[in-house]
Amino acid sequence: MAFKSQLKVMIVDDQRTSRMLIRDALDQLGISQITMAVDGEEALKMLMSAPCHIIISDFNMPKVDGLQLLKAVRSYPPTKKTPFIILTGRGDRELVQKAAALGVNNFLVKPISVPVLQKTIEAVVGKLQ
Repeated sequence: MAFKSQLKVMIVDDQRTSRMLIRDALDQLGISQITMAVDGEEALKMLMSAPCHIIISDFNMPKVDGLQLLKAVRSYPPTKKTPFIILTGRGDRELVQKAAALGVNNFLVKPISVPVLQKTIEAVVGKLQ
């Protein structure tokens, strides 16, 4: 059971439009504690000082991509168990398999809808209240 008013979600995506669409969908779900990063490098810096409850990250980004970010998150004790959702716009089996091997918690395929986002988050943290 997760209280949506208390959930801290980080969105990591190099495309501003994608970040805004996800943020708007989270807002519609009543989740307002949202941080955003433009790539995995920025996300890692932010996570060092301000951990979150869920990370939603794109696969393809400059500097540190989604798989590298996932690997780093799983290697860092304070974030090791943070639920991680990979966001992708394609059905690339190899990337999905690599993410699964690194311990991803769930996947979201672009474009996302509010109901699908809610189901994906609930599969990771429990029913939103």
